[in-house]
Amino acid sequence: MAGSDGATLDGISLVRDAFARTVRLVASARLREAVLAPLADNDDELALLAEIEGATSARLNAEARGRSGLAAAELVHGVPHARFINASFAYAKPRQPMRFSSAERGAWYAALAVETCLAEVGHHLTRALADAGDFNAVVDYGEMLASIAGLFADLRAAPAHPSLDPYPAIGYPAGNAVAAAAIAGGHVGIIYPSARHPGGTCIAALWPNAVQSVVQGAMYRLIWAGSPVWRVEGV
Repeated sequence: MAGSDGATLDGISLVRDAFARTVRLVASARLREAVLAPLADNDDELALLAEIEGATSARLNAEARGRSGLAAAELVHGVPHARFINASFAYAKPRQPMRFSSAERGAWYAALAVETCLAEVGHHLTRALADAGDFNAVVDYGEMLASIAGLFADLRAAPAHPSLDPYPAIGYPAGNAVAAAAIAGGHVGIIYPSARHPGGTCIAALWPNAVQSVVQGAMYRLIWAGSPVWRVEGV
């Protein structure tokens, strides 16, 4: 049950809410075993190879030492799928910030319905294929289901807010400013209407420990066959 006491964050309503089931899509390659595992003949060799692989892993480096904008103490340990949670915050994109995550700190992006996730992922992959000049691709994604609760900045009643602009050059800098203010205030995350799926609701969790009770769900295959129009199949 959502609740609000009239508080705001730079004019954005703050609401206390609990979402028992949110959906995030993760590329199937990240659901597989460690890349170097087939090279190991025993557990000792696997441990050594994992150490080598970890030397170039942003997630493992962040868990050990933190990184600019993300302290190691913020990351989670000993909970189901901790590596997926931590990776979403550690693998920030220095040259490509996202709507509510900066070059130094990622976020856990999710939605209330898988259809919204598919629309968001499909949009961004279509843009990537357009940049590559080839609309032929098959990509598998798996659901990561989680509960998220706490005090959120709520943009659902502010569809004209600059952070929701569909053009990244406009929406992303404004969104990063909202996220920075929410993090400074200790707020759990941001609730916002999807820019790619009319009627869909998205959530950006801004703290690793806000992502609770993660379990893996269904698998989906996104297919492009020579055009920007893509289709989805169950796997």
